[in-house]
Amino acid sequence: MTETRRITFFHCPNTRSKGTRILLEELGADYELHALNMKAGEQRSAAYLAINPMGKVPAIKHGEALITEQGAVFLYLADLYMDKGLAPALDDPLRGPYLRWMVYYGSCFEPAVVDRAQKNPPASLSTCPYGDFDTMLKTVTDQLQQGPYMLGEKFSAADILWGTALTWTTGFQIVPMSPVIQAYIDRINARPAVQRVAALDNELSAQLASQAAAKS
Repeated sequence: MTETRRITFFHCPNTRSKGTRILLEELGADYELHALNMKAGEQRSAAYLAINPMGKVPAIKHGEALITEQGAVFLYLADLYMDKGLAPALDDPLRGPYLRWMVYYGSCFEPAVVDRAQKNPPASLSTCPYGDFDTMLKTVTDQLQQGPYMLGEKFSAADILWGTALTWTTGFQIVPMSPVIQAYIDRINARPAVQRVAALDNELSAQLASQAAAKS
C-alpha cells in the first residue's frame, strides 16, 4: 500500500497536461515534475514510451501505480486528495453527475472536437460516439447554464478539466464562443491556481526552448 501521496508528474507546457498541473496546484499536491521537451522529441524516447507507449501527456506515477489518460488522471488525483474537496465522496449525491461529466469529456467532447478540427464528415448517428456536434455542445452549455460550475454551486475537478478544455477549443475557434461559455471560462481562469500555472508554464517553456537551442 502506498502511504505517501507524492506524485511523479510527466508534463509538457502548452499541452493538455496543463490542466493536470492546475489540478495539482489546486489540490496543494506533493508532486515531482518531469518536464518533457516535445519539440525535441523527448516524448518518443524509449524511457518515456515505457511510461506511455503513445508518447502523450499527462501521465502520473503514484508509488507503483501508473496512470495515463486525462480523465483517469483527474479522477485519481481528486480522489487521492479527497480531503481537498474537489471530488464528491462516494456517498455524495453529486458523485454520479461528477463522474458523468468527467467521462463525457473524453467519450463525447474530445472526439467531436477532433472531428470538427479535422473537418471529418459526420458519422451516422448510430455509430458516432457523440451523436452530432451541436447536440454534444448544447448538452454541455445547458449544464453550464445551471452553474456557476458543472455541478451547480460546487466547484470540483471537473471544472478544471472543462475550463481548460473550453479555453483552448474556443481560442482555436473549434468550439464557438457564447456568453455562457465566456462567463464560465472567465470564472475558472480567474482562479489563482490557473494564473500560477500560466506563469510557471511560461517559465518552463522558455527553459525548454533554451535547452533545445543549446543542443542545436
